[in-house]
Amino acid sequence: MAQLNDQDSQSPPVWAIFGDLMSGLVGVFVLLLIWVLGFQLELSKTLEEEVAKRQASEQRRLALETALADPLASGRVTLNNGRIGISGSVLFSLNSAELQAQGRELLHTLVTPLQVYLSERNEILMVSGFTDDLPIQQGNNRFDDNWELSAQRALTVTRALIEQGMPANMVFAAAFGAQQPVASNSDKDGRSKNRRVEIAPVPKNSEHVAAQ
Repeated sequence: MAQLNDQDSQSPPVWAIFGDLMSGLVGVFVLLLIWVLGFQLELSKTLEEEVAKRQASEQRRLALETALADPLASGRVTLNNGRIGISGSVLFSLNSAELQAQGRELLHTLVTPLQVYLSERNEILMVSGFTDDLPIQQGNNRFDDNWELSAQRALTVTRALIEQGMPANMVFAAAFGAQQPVASNSDKDGRSKNRRVEIAPVPKNSEHVAAQ
């Protein structure tokens, strides 16, 4: 019996074991608390950065809309998700790729807000030419078909933007001919809407750029 009592006296007291366990739990809790606080700070920083990006994007959009206020009101251009559609009659006469004075003036007003819009974005401008589905008029020997006409018009607008100060490496041309109409080609009003040039920001590594 004396031997058993000696062994019991050598065993660590229960309160000591409980204390060690509590110390370990407190340590784990402190580590978890530090991790949660760090995560919250990182999340808060991420949210602030996202809000700042959205505000900057909104400022660029407003600058673009301000520059387009008059032509938007007059119906000479449209703006949809950052894509600027310019009526063909504003830029060119029928079956022509020579830029009219009012078209050149309009493009001049767009260069600065477009550069602001593209700032700090990994994007460039795609200038796209579109036509209606009517064949090129007889006697016009310059263009074989609508594909060639839309391509030349897109190139004309692209060059005009570059002449007005748009960096050449930030803009390229694309032709769509009578494809992708925005209205029916069955009447004069619809065909007029389909004869247009669109200016749209696209990612630098997009399929559009890769295809050039």
